[in-house]
Amino acid sequence: MTFAVNDSTHFELNSPLIRIQNLKVSFPSRQSPANLLRVLHGIDLDVFPDECLGLVGESGCGKSVTWLAVLGLLGQHVLVEGKFWLKQQSLHGLNDSELSTIRGKRIAMIFQDPASALNPVYKVGHQLEEALMLHRSLNRQQAEAQSIRLMDQVHIPNAKQRAMSYPHELSGGMNQRIMIAMALAGEPELLIADEPTTALDVTIQAQILDLLSEVRRETKMAMVLISHDLSVIAQQCDRVTVMYAGRTIEAADAGDIFRSAHHPYTRGLIDSIPEFDTPVERLNAIAG
Repeated sequence: MTFAVNDSTHFELNSPLIRIQNLKVSFPSRQSPANLLRVLHGIDLDVFPDECLGLVGESGCGKSVTWLAVLGLLGQHVLVEGKFWLKQQSLHGLNDSELSTIRGKRIAMIFQDPASALNPVYKVGHQLEEALMLHRSLNRQQAEAQSIRLMDQVHIPNAKQRAMSYPHELSGGMNQRIMIAMALAGEPELLIADEPTTALDVTIQAQILDLLSEVRRETKMAMVLISHDLSVIAQQCDRVTVMYAGRTIEAADAGDIFRSAHHPYTRGLIDSIPEFDTPVERLNAIAG
């Protein structure tokens, strides 16, 4: 399989924006809540300013859990161990009130299903205004004007009219644009895009990915792109980290990963993608 690889890197390797060291996460067992089941086994991960880091791996390997743990969104019964910093600020051990000044403001996250992330009983413009009032301390009138500007920025046509719509009145792609606008409301330093195009058709996927690239260029923010689509990762990301069974097993520049992967699992992921220009009798699979 041949990939068009993004070989441009513009980040300073000596000063990570986010550093995660030896992150371990354990969930209580359903049968016996006192028994903890470890799902992350010592994650080490750096994200640098102005870069796009791709995070890949099979479903259930811990990609999303890693970032939910960093943001303190896993709940009080989940055991989170390890160390993680935003620049020089330690995030581990902060209480929910302290983390609320980080979430949305300095680190924002968008999810794969925008319909479930938006409140169905409030108009999308109102929800965007609430985010602006929270993160930028604007009054309602200022937030309303800024929400229209943000909707224009993410290329929502007739923004003033669309702001009066409820989520169910908009398409999946339009709702994802609203979610991106809400993520930008806090002017974050890092955007975590968790499978942002999974629920969208192919043409809309391309539009959303182009939009994310455009937003990154304009705002100079870093981004973590979580995706199963290796071609998307190859085109969008400066570096790639591969996860398997709650562990990070390989990390390198995107070009190096796709041209000469070292770990057998990484090689297996790449080889399992079918070639469309040659007949294939049996697809390659990854055992285990």
